[in-house]
Amino acid sequence: MTKHWIPVASAWLAQSLDPVPHELNELDWKATLSGNKERLTEHLIAFANYPNGGFLVFGIRDSDTVLVGVTRDEVANIVNTLANLGRDAIEPPLAIDHAIIDYRGASLLLVHVPEQGNKPAHKRGKSIEEAWIRSGGTTRKASRQEVGGLMLNSQAPRWENLRASNLLHVIDLKSLLDTTTIANLLQRPLPDDDDELLRWLSDENMITPDSNGYYITNLGAIAAARNLDHFDGLKRKRIRVIRYRGMNKVETIDEMMGQKGYAAGFEGLIGYLKRVLPHSEVIQQSLRTEVSVYPEIALRELIANALIHQDFSITGSGPMVEIFDDRIEFTNPGSLLPGKRIDRLIGTTPESRNEQLASAFRRYRICEERGTGFQKVVASIELFGLPPVVFTPMENAFKVTLYAPKKFADMSQTERIEACYQHAALKFFSNSVMTNTSLRERLKVAEKQRAQISRLIRDALDGGRIKLKDPHSKSSKFTEYLPYWG
Repeated sequence: MTKHWIPVASAWLAQSLDPVPHELNELDWKATLSGNKERLTEHLIAFANYPNGGFLVFGIRDSDTVLVGVTRDEVANIVNTLANLGRDAIEPPLAIDHAIIDYRGASLLLVHVPEQGNKPAHKRGKSIEEAWIRSGGTTRKASRQEVGGLMLNSQAPRWENLRASNLLHVIDLKSLLDTTTIANLLQRPLPDDDDELLRWLSDENMITPDSNGYYITNLGAIAAARNLDHFDGLKRKRIRVIRYRGMNKVETIDEMMGQKGYAAGFEGLIGYLKRVLPHSEVIQQSLRTEVSVYPEIALRELIANALIHQDFSITGSGPMVEIFDDRIEFTNPGSLLPGKRIDRLIGTTPESRNEQLASAFRRYRICEERGTGFQKVVASIELFGLPPVVFTPMENAFKVTLYAPKKFADMSQTERIEACYQHAALKFFSNSVMTNTSLRERLKVAEKQRAQISRLIRDALDGGRIKLKDPHSKSSKFTEYLPYWG
């Protein structure tokens, strides 16, 4: 089975040998293993600090580039020595990969040294200035300025890229990951060939290669697992759906725990919610139809939001959907990101702790991008005549609540003012403005209640939730309003 990096290494090797043999930053040849472990460590460090890493090739004589090849015993010794140096002599620890190829009639050993995200790679137990780089096809010690440049390009490992599994073979990957569903979500055919499948999964950041197999990443498991119970670190991140009888948590009807990865199981979760949530009967084209009291687009956006934006560093808790007679609550671990304000969530540029997961969900067409998710939620609840959506920050969690339909007369004044503000914000992001008429339509009240809506608008103005678009306007009937920050 061809490892994804072998074609790259082969291309660099050919370039280094033809038409005139010359050294490259990306690749270094050697006849066999040197006894100088200090120098070997420096080579590994230099490639680890180089963009996209690099390759050591054993079986080529340095002096005249004759392909002498390697023996089985030499391979075992070289790989074992370099793996130990990567683990014990370098900080952060370095995991190498290797392969044997037949090249122009000789057996050559390729050693892949991946780029380290957390730079600079340096000698363990010493200062970060004990770092090496590739320059002019050779390995040399980095200057203080070059060490600073490496630090500027350093990236701490993302949660999504951490390992979620033990070392696996391709048959194990197929049994643990629902690759068919992910391919369908991406609207692409599932690769038939194992090599192509592994390249695709690696490109999707769902797996990372190692010398003897592959690791499933947290992104791969949390998105595509057939069963999250098979990943010890993610068992508690399964989504929970709890139904209660009444309007509190005293009596539980039932509880459902999600089993699949979030992307693989998303449509099944939506289907389950549509079955268990309350419905109302409407007449469309002379036919009676059962319609959910909660808009499906709002369910989709709020569940995706809870899954994507949770704080995975908070152990022991996962996303949760709680269904009451009068409302449905979506809760995820993790407070709002610094600088985010509750009343500015509608229409603002989306940010996430888990950018790779968020990006994947957008490509799977599960959630919206460009900050339109909450706009769609507010637009859909207005269409369904629901009270305003409620955002509730908590100490280590964030909750969004949708309430069942409620007449204007039954809404509290707080709900009415919040509905007014959210309507003004929605209009603003639609390149429009709120008026008495548009607010009456949103709240499903008649023309004869214009004066009552005017009083509500004055209360929202006095509360600093909205403002006049034109403070000098003399018209009361056609006055236009913006959210207070508009």
